[in-house]
Amino acid sequence: MPKFDSFVILAEMRTGSNLLEAALNMLADVTCHGEAFNPALIGYPDRAELLGIGRAARDRDPMALWDRIRNAPGLNGCRYFHDHDPRVLDAMLDDPACAKIILTRNPVESYVSLKIARATGQWKLGDARNRKSAQAVFDANEFEAHLAELQDFQILLMRALQTSGQTAFYVDYDDLRDLEVLNGLAAWLGVPARLAALPSNLVVQNPGAIGEKVANFPELEAALARLDRFNLSRTPNFEPRRGPAVPRFVASDRGLVYMPLPSPFDTVLRNWFHELGAVEENFTQGSLRQWKDRHPGHRGFTVLRHPLERAHLALAALLRRRDMADIREALRRVYKLPIPAEGTRTGPRDWDPKDWAGLLEQFMGWLKANLNNQTNVRVALIWASQSAMIEGFSRFAAPDVIMRHDRLDDDLAWLCWTVGIEPPHLPPEEAIAPVALAEIWSPRLEEIARDLYARDYNQFGFKDWGVA
Repeated sequence: MPKFDSFVILAEMRTGSNLLEAALNMLADVTCHGEAFNPALIGYPDRAELLGIGRAARDRDPMALWDRIRNAPGLNGCRYFHDHDPRVLDAMLDDPACAKIILTRNPVESYVSLKIARATGQWKLGDARNRKSAQAVFDANEFEAHLAELQDFQILLMRALQTSGQTAFYVDYDDLRDLEVLNGLAAWLGVPARLAALPSNLVVQNPGAIGEKVANFPELEAALARLDRFNLSRTPNFEPRRGPAVPRFVASDRGLVYMPLPSPFDTVLRNWFHELGAVEENFTQGSLRQWKDRHPGHRGFTVLRHPLERAHLALAALLRRRDMADIREALRRVYKLPIPAEGTRTGPRDWDPKDWAGLLEQFMGWLKANLNNQTNVRVALIWASQSAMIEGFSRFAAPDVIMRHDRLDDDLAWLCWTVGIEPPHLPPEEAIAPVALAEIWSPRLEEIARDLYARDYNQFGFKDWGVA
């Protein structure tokens, strides 16, 4: 009797998952069905269905597709990345009959490979003659966000395996060219077949040293010098856990630490913070502890925004941000929200207040399902609950002061007084929403926001928007 009745490759983009899938599919009676739960596709690009289930049906009930995969003839599985449909992950992790194959890669290499793939549009390569070349431009903040996402997912997987008494088969990117390791995986899966050769239809896309692939390599070296090198490739059980928000913190030499809750106002506050004096950014937990040791009497602060206003501005940001095109498409296609077509209706004259209020009401209805992990779309930081993010801060250090956006001038003046400095002028916030919240506020919108962000209203005592 087989040891497992299904499997999942838990990986990320640019870790070699295509090659691992190709190797598994060469084994008799083993089938990997691609990225079955990727919100942007089903299995593979340009596929309309997988095992008789279309995208719309999968999005309504992902477990139906997972059951179809598990019950297909032979040993079947798929690839799963951290931003795939979260509704199916627990079923995979909780099932001891589902084999967990955890594929990792040096995060610097996966980040550089991802940047090159985005620049060239080439995600797989079957013949080196067709290779498209480009150099990656390293961005320290982007890389640290990439690293934090990878580590958070690995922590989640490790805890799920520990608490359920399971183990996984760990494969590194460099192992994918080792025939003995791949055949060891086949043995672990309980498959009698073995590979006689490696897959020949895929080749390495970007050979060569990292220094040859990065246009601004000295910046990469400088950024990595700030990091604990033992955190670069997370390994189960031994690596120290890292607070997910620490890389976003900003510290002033005047003894203040800004702990941002991502919002459109964040840029204004960061600019204000730079007016205080010299700042340090891009922290790890270790480097921030060292900064705190050098600055006795330091104060950490964050800024809350009214939950209804937060949802209102999150919707405006969703319509404008290029990196949220996939979410806009999902809201239009799957959830039938009247999100406008790309590049339209983002300006202040493009919306009638009544239409914007209607869209905001529908958006908040969808947000409730999203925050409850009932959609196939990730929870974006700009609309995550503020109480949850502050709890995340507390994994490392809670803020000394939680300020309110509607009285920020007074709160910042008081904070500066506590450390003996004169506060610089706080510039006004740029209007990013096409309609002002004051034009559309209603008891109905407030009621929906209270239901959506009930914990935030309760924990922080928010009154109705606009009520002093």
